[in-house]
Order: sequence, then structure tokens, then C-alpha cells
Amino acid sequence: MGDPIIELDGIEKHFGNVIALAGVSFDVRPGECHCLLGDNGAGKSTFIKVMSGVHKPSHGTMRFEGKPVTFDTPRDAMEAGVATVFQDLAMIPLMSVTRNFFMGREPTKGKGLFKRFDVAKANAVSVQKMREMGISLRGPDQAVGTLSGGERQTVAIARAVHFGAKILILDEPTSALGVRQTSNVLATIDKVRKQGVGVVFISHNVRHAMAVGDRFTVLCRGKTLGTASRGDISADELQEMMAGGQELAELEGSLGGTI
Repeated sequence: MGDPIIELDGIEKHFGNVIALAGVSFDVRPGECHCLLGDNGAGKSTFIKVMSGVHKPSHGTMRFEGKPVTFDTPRDAMEAGVATVFQDLAMIPLMSVTRNFFMGREPTKGKGLFKRFDVAKANAVSVQKMREMGISLRGPDQAVGTLSGGERQTVAIARAVHFGAKILILDEPTSALGVRQTSNVLATIDKVRKQGVGVVFISHNVRHAMAVGDRFTVLCRGKTLGTASRGDISADELQEMMAGGQELAELEGSLGGTI
């Protein structure tokens, strides 16, 4: 898959006396879906906020395309090519798909006092990009609030890819979706990966991760438990790592039964 687009080595993040991350290492290559797995409180959200410029690491180094880099703000990360789709999606339900797609980056036409939003161009691009992701809209003026959860995720993903994302970070994109919507989102991730974009898929659902993942890294209490490639680890083994297999075994032994 080539050299990593982004590499994070020994990342630590302290909030006062609280250690949220304790030396996490992670990298993403072009066309790869690298899954970051862990239970609630494992440090996944803090880690992706470091990667996307929301937090600055307390210790550790970050390299982007082989060069040391520091993201002081999320805007710095976006301009470098790191796009993050958070769970809330940052969309306005009453606005159209086109308006949400180009929010803050509207194409314009005309000059001076006659400069205005190029509605025709924006509509054409948004419909085309959604169609490429497998979503057929009733029209570009369709309100985002009328879309399903999976379709909204697809709008956010298509928007990030259109504006040049080299790394796409997805924060629990399937956590609140039904079976069909989840399948659509996973199919979209596969399409994005095939375009050469590196995908970071954050999840606590092993089945969803195994469906699209190329590599899997497990976090627990701010530390990396290990990284494995597809074919080198089973879903049961991943689940056991996330749940704390040794602790469960000790508890089973103390109770004299099976949990």
C-alpha cells in the first residue's frame, strides 16, 4: 500500500493529572482502512482529536507524508488533507444537501457586487458525488433532514473526499444505524478506500470493522494492545482483546463458571 500518509508515534495526552493517552502509535497508508477499536473510555475519541488537530499531544511525534508536522487547529489538519466525520456530522437538517455539501466552501460566479453562489454548479457536483457513492437523491434541494442516517453519513464522507481528503477519520459512523444503513455506510467506506484515500474507522463493533478493515489496532485505557492485519486475527480474538480477555478469564475462574 506504500508509505504511510500519517504516522503518530508514542502519542501521550494529559489533562492535568489524568492520562488519557499513554504512548499510542498508529499509522495509515493510502487505500487502507485501519480500524481503531476499543470499548467506551479506551481513548479512541481523544486520539482522533489529536490526529485531527483538536488537541495537541503532550508527548510524541506526528509525521505527515514523511515530514514532521504539528496541527495547531482543525483547520491546519483539514488543509493538510485530514478530514474528520464526527458522530454529530455537523449538518443543518433544514438545509438542502447542496448547501450542506458546500457549507463554508461555496463555489461562486460573477465579480465584485455581482459575486454570488453558483447554484447550478453546486447542484451538479453534489448530485454527481452522491451518485458516485451509490446514493440517488430526489433532487439537490432535498433537505438533509429527510435523509436516512446512512445517507447523511454518505453526504459527509462524499464532501470530505471531494475537498481533497487524503486521510478520512470516521468516528463511530455505524453506531446508531440499522442493518441496511450500516451496509450502505460500509460500502461507501470501501468505495473511498479504492480511490486511494486512507480511512481511519473508529468503532467498538468488531463485525463492522472486520467487514472493511485491512488492519486493526486495539486501544485499552489509553494504551495500544496491538495491531494485526486482516487474516492474522479473528473476530473472536479482537473481541477478547477489547473486552480484556485475561481479566474475564480470572473472573470466570473466581466464579467457577462461564460468563
